[in-house]
Amino acid sequence: MCAVSTAAIAQSTPALTTREGDFVVHDFKFDSGETLPTLKLHYTTLGTPKRDADGHVTNAVIVMHGTGGDGHQFLRPQFANVLFAPGGLLDPAKMYIILPDGIGHGKSSKPSDGLHARFPKYDYGDMVAAQYALVTQGLGVDHLRLVMGTSMGCMHSFVWGENYPSFMDALMPLACQPVQIAGRNRAWRKMIIDGITNDSAWQGGEYKSQPQQGLRTAADMLLIAGSASHQLQKEYPTADAADAYVTEHVKKDLATLDANDVLYQVSASRNYDPSANLDKITAPVMWVNSADDFINPPETKIAEAQVKKIKNGRYVLIPASDQTHGHGTHTYAAVWQSYLAQLLKETEKK
Repeated sequence: MCAVSTAAIAQSTPALTTREGDFVVHDFKFDSGETLPTLKLHYTTLGTPKRDADGHVTNAVIVMHGTGGDGHQFLRPQFANVLFAPGGLLDPAKMYIILPDGIGHGKSSKPSDGLHARFPKYDYGDMVAAQYALVTQGLGVDHLRLVMGTSMGCMHSFVWGENYPSFMDALMPLACQPVQIAGRNRAWRKMIIDGITNDSAWQGGEYKSQPQQGLRTAADMLLIAGSASHQLQKEYPTADAADAYVTEHVKKDLATLDANDVLYQVSASRNYDPSANLDKITAPVMWVNSADDFINPPETKIAEAQVKKIKNGRYVLIPASDQTHGHGTHTYAAVWQSYLAQLLKETEKK
């Protein structure tokens, strides 16, 4: 079941024509054993699918967002103006681009729609299974030219590669690790979870008004986790400027965040750990992290060890510079597009 609308995105240059729709999966069963009678999956697409002589789609690309985001984040200039521009690597005149809103995010089904803490406890496996249903059943795509994701979407890319190894030509994970969420990465998530559930206004998820202190903890931790120290120092070089930035950032988050949604989003990574099955990935992988990433610190050397398990895997660590943006470097396509160009060239069908 799909409902579709079209729109022009003004913030990109030139304007991008997009199509938005909702695909409904009936009686979706989650890994927890819970079932949702109707699971709505929202999506945005650019371009038109192209098929070969046998009717197989040849130009479809899925790009998956991070925790708390949605598909629209990839329409921002730092991503869209680089990759979706005419002649760009993912020019919609040539590619069919799928930007899904993950379960619990954007306009897809989420706790704040009404079920609150009774919403099924989804995990990354559920989110990828739903994306696969959207792509195949909802959009009629039987093969992906490229699977790409940022942060949480980066982790989803590894799950895609393991669960559907023959479904894609190439994988481009950006800003993550293919191991259990542990160490500092788990610590800041645990702080958010505890901050929300220990707030006296939480009431088991059936709060009458948002638990403000819990959400302040979430907003503070998300700011730190996604920040780049050199960019913050440059943009807010005085104590007053930094204080004002934090105040404004938290104010904006408190106006839009829902505690149940945030709790579920952060908790969804609880059982993620593709490390044991990385050898199941057969598509070429171009995995890119940045050296100033708070969430995925390079000094752990996790990536260098794990990439050896991937048959056709390459790992790139981008040095910190004025061009990188901490964890958020994943959305600044100009920084890493040369690696995407290399991947697409090497996996191009002759």
